[in-house]
Amino acid sequence: MRWAIGGPLAGAGLDADPGKRAVVMTMGALHDGHLELVRRARAEASENGQVVVTIFVNPLQFGAGEDLDTYPRDLDGDVAKLAGAGADLVFAPTRDVVYPDGDPVVRVAAGHVGEVLEGEHRPGHLDGVLTVVLKLMHLVRPDVALFGEKDAQQLLAVRRMVRDLEVSVEVVGVPTVRESDGLALSSRNAYLSADERERALALSRSLRAGAAAAATGPAGVINAAREVLDEADGVVVDYLALVDPVTVDAVADDFSGHALLLVAARVGTTRLIDNQAIEVSPEVQR
Repeated sequence: MRWAIGGPLAGAGLDADPGKRAVVMTMGALHDGHLELVRRARAEASENGQVVVTIFVNPLQFGAGEDLDTYPRDLDGDVAKLAGAGADLVFAPTRDVVYPDGDPVVRVAAGHVGEVLEGEHRPGHLDGVLTVVLKLMHLVRPDVALFGEKDAQQLLAVRRMVRDLEVSVEVVGVPTVRESDGLALSSRNAYLSADERERALALSRSLRAGAAAAATGPAGVINAAREVLDEADGVVVDYLALVDPVTVDAVADDFSGHALLLVAARVGTTRLIDNQAIEVSPEVQR
């Protein structure tokens, strides 16, 4: 495995191989969820292809008062983990490589997708995500890019950007990786104390409760999930929503079909997100 700090990957020697190139974009502090993305990328790449993992803590997606300065960083540890996971090259550019003229004047706007749910609670967050994703796509020039389904709204925004801007990259979503007790893996889990981690399990419990109520219609799904969250001490909910998986708009009361149940909450000072795909049935009137 090779790794590079500086400039576009043309200088890292990858252009000599004509196979498919797959990229996994991360902010480091890698866990098993990231490594599953890398393993899936290895499978997506052709026999002679390459798997590139980018590590860059993107300042554009952090708002005022968020954890940019304290976000966990362990480049040496990340590279060691990737060596056995199927990565061919780690691209860890510095801020002046990604944004050589300072913060970019021209940025990608997520539109409506970036204004609701995460966008409402983290204004500009998805604009920052899409800007760096597009930049990294230009720098890495992948054939396929893999993203975790845990960040469902981000995945949707990336897919929409690729479609709307005619970016020649296939976007692949990879299912959320969870601990044995159901907690979705996240780099921010490292912030949780033992007690907070136990409290954080309310998020995945609420999603399971909502999924179990799928036959009761949208209102039943939300009510079942909300009941779990209401009973959880020390969990402050930002939002709980059952949405269309393409538009991220809340589904109608009479909706039936494929939907996403999304939750975001703070446990202590740590903000966590999670989601669950649900096949909703129309509520049966009695």
